Amino acid sequence: MSLILRLIMKGNSKIKLYDTRTFTAKFMPAAEIREMLKGDPDRFFIVRVEEMHRHVDRPVPPSRATNHTIMYLTAGKLFMKVGSETYTIHKDEMLIVAAGQIFSFEEYNTTKFNRGFLFHFNDTFLPGKFGKAPFVQEFGFLKPFSEPRLQLDKEGTRYAGQLLKRLHADYSRNGLANGALLQSYLLALLCEMARMYQPQSPATASAALAGEFRRLVQEYHNTKQQVTDYAALLHVTANHLNKVVKAATGKSPTRFIDEAILLEAKVLLGQTTLPVGEVAAAVGIEDASYFSRLFKKYEGMTPVGYRKKMGLR
Repeated sequence: MSLILRLIMKGNSKIKLYDTRTFTAKFMPAAEIREMLKGDPDRFFIVRVEEMHRHVDRPVPPSRATNHTIMYLTAGKLFMKVGSETYTIHKDEMLIVAAGQIFSFEEYNTTKFNRGFLFHFNDTFLPGKFGKAPFVQEFGFLKPFSEPRLQLDKEGTRYAGQLLKRLHADYSRNGLANGALLQSYLLALLCEMARMYQPQSPATASAALAGEFRRLVQEYHNTKQQVTDYAALLHVTANHLNKVVKAATGKSPTRFIDEAILLEAKVLLGQTTLPVGEVAAAVGIEDASYFSRLFKKYEGMTPVGYRKKMGLR
């Protein structure tokens, strides 16, 4: 497990992460999928979006994966949730789900027109220094909570398309037998992505403060659940933080904290068999009754009802 992923999971050892075969067996159990995943798919695999997409026949609840997943479209439109935000990509765009990030397809998109590639890899599959932390952090789009969308320019579209076709062709024929060749293609692709990746800089000091607050919530929501906790970390008053975050995002800091807690809870409800009381404790809420009320306030159903709705237990 990468250093980045260990930092994300710090303080919550009860969260189970899906490996590739467990995830596909649960949500895409078709034999054709198993045949496409060759060798050790937790290290690396690549498939065509259209080949995998047609086997997704149900919503995928909030989940975590052990590795990085990147989708590139050559046609169509794809949307999914990364964290609590819904993102949409179109032709010549990529959607990046970094290792440990929460993702979901709670509203299943039944479109059959998507074309492109989906590839999935572990940090350790990268060659040389790039397979060891902190060098992987040179790829800003693989850092936790980074902007997950990447629009390719004309040159990048040409190069990325060529590299993905080569990766897919060799993997489809040989699995991981030509590991050094796959690693070289993958590294070249990631370097090309890094060239085009330009995370947005906050336009104002207020936007920067709101952005840093949201990052801290993702990191500390299991242990810090009051606005005053984050105000202290940011060296501002709680009143100032409330005003800035609400003005910049339209949401109160309390709502961001609650949503992060409940998103984590939904992962635990889906990926473990923990009783509701233990799920509550794992996300930092000792009072199970309060947790159920909070869950129902935002989700319109109890945690048990959520499990039933999603067909989880």
